[in-house]
Amino acid sequence: MDRASLPAADLPIAERPLVVQSDGTILLETMGPWAGAARDALSAFAHLERSPEYVHTYRITALSLWNAASAGVVTAWIEDMLDRFSRYPVPELARAGIREQVRRFGRARLHPWDERCLELRVADPAIRLELSRSERLARFRVEERPEGFLVRLVDRGALKQALIKEGFPAEDLCGYADGRPLPLRLRTRTRAGVPFSLRPYQEEAISSFHEGGGPRGGAGVVVLPCGAGKTAVGIGAMARLGTSTLVLTTSTVAVHQWREELLDKTDLDPDQIGEYTGAEKRIAPVTLATYQMLTHRAGRGEEFVHLELLRRKEWGLIVYDEVHLLPAPVFRITAEIQARRRLGLTATLVREDGREDDVFALIGPKRYDVSWKVLEGRGYIAEASCLELRLDLPDDLRIEYATAERRDRFRLAAENPRKIAIVEELIAANRDDRILVIGQYLTQLEAIAHRLGAPLITGKTPNAERERLYAAFRRAEERVLVVSKVANFAVDLPDASLAIQVSGTFGSRQEEAQRLGRLLRPKDRPARFYTLVSRDTREQEFAAKRQLFLVEQGYRYRILDGDPPHLHHPTDPPS
Repeated sequence: MDRASLPAADLPIAERPLVVQSDGTILLETMGPWAGAARDALSAFAHLERSPEYVHTYRITALSLWNAASAGVVTAWIEDMLDRFSRYPVPELARAGIREQVRRFGRARLHPWDERCLELRVADPAIRLELSRSERLARFRVEERPEGFLVRLVDRGALKQALIKEGFPAEDLCGYADGRPLPLRLRTRTRAGVPFSLRPYQEEAISSFHEGGGPRGGAGVVVLPCGAGKTAVGIGAMARLGTSTLVLTTSTVAVHQWREELLDKTDLDPDQIGEYTGAEKRIAPVTLATYQMLTHRAGRGEEFVHLELLRRKEWGLIVYDEVHLLPAPVFRITAEIQARRRLGLTATLVREDGREDDVFALIGPKRYDVSWKVLEGRGYIAEASCLELRLDLPDDLRIEYATAERRDRFRLAAENPRKIAIVEELIAANRDDRILVIGQYLTQLEAIAHRLGAPLITGKTPNAERERLYAAFRRAEERVLVVSKVANFAVDLPDASLAIQVSGTFGSRQEEAQRLGRLLRPKDRPARFYTLVSRDTREQEFAAKRQLFLVEQGYRYRILDGDPPHLHHPTDPPS
């Protein structure tokens, strides 16, 4: 973080917002003058776990410290931040844990050996002995060496996964295949004649990914908010490398948007860009494919018929768009293709399946991220307010809710019929906004779309119809779209300024971030993100979990009563 934003090291004790505990948990008091600066520092090496109104709980984990170490964060800086902001002396046990985990990154290093093998070197004799006795690593050892052992080239990814499990993440110094050359340049003007250049933080992200062209460069994850131009980072990396590239993304709509961006911002010819989707399967120097296509099976129990695309020799770079959604079969093949440069793009490294360590091992460590609020302050993404509207269940539904099985209660609360009237009220009160109504359950969305007379986009909507409706929304021919989770990812709707979330996927932090992200393209009005929640239900519990990542980024959710007089606050400043 910017040292100019830091308080003095001798900040008065009463103003220090942190309490650091010996088990690695950190309590942050949110109301003090230095809470924001402390939160920004914590984001470099800790994860937010709970965020009630006044005291947030962070946890320092091995993975959070390894990501910090891979990005160049050193132990001395972490300890300085904790000393600077902590109200009480930092426990020595916490310090020791931080030092130990940061030191573990890179103690095991992978080096090239010959055309068949790599060498795993571990300079520390005690760690080398510990790893030599590991049953998990035994199957990888081909030949003992003075400082480690040789492993087969094809086991490069699987070995890195195993080392993560052992608590010693490998630093991979083996380099990468160049792939087939593909010279391309970034335009200085788009096809419409608008001046174009990469933003400073996008240039920083690309440079961090490449690390000056050294042997460690070429594998890792860039974390940027939705609307901050992750696609531009991917395109900039392609231009820097000048090599044939495979781009994997979430949907056919996203494939088309990547194609438009490449044609708009580079000198590539249309025939140099191929699409590998359900509608077209053409391989070109730049090939755009969907995860769904790669994980398609011809029949139940059959092999994944298109995964061979990942193994093709010409790729010098593979871009994993929305890497937090990477499916398990693609993980398995990615373990095989460690000689290819890999760039993950995401708004959040949170994975609801807990496989963040596999992203670290197989795609690479976090190379770059920046706080959402920092980019908002610089005008690169829209200012946004987050508001949670709580409403009661109708009396008859309260009885049904109380007697329902636990697994059914969330959906009963999420489909609270009183939400429909509130959606109508919000839309009527905000006539100058382009509005997205977002939800999880199709029967609920169908009822809302019917009541509003608005278009509905779900997984059943053909791709051509989706793109037609998105285009109509961008041209202001449609002011309101009702959308299911298919619109969570990689949909460019720059003029959307208000979203109403009527239901979501339990406690999914990544989904909450992506949905707010639909509003963050810069515009001439603040964005507002409403979440409708049934009071005193399981939905309220899950809403608190969903909000964790955005709270970590500096957003605060205002809790409002869902009665109509309190529904809209057009003059409120962003929270």
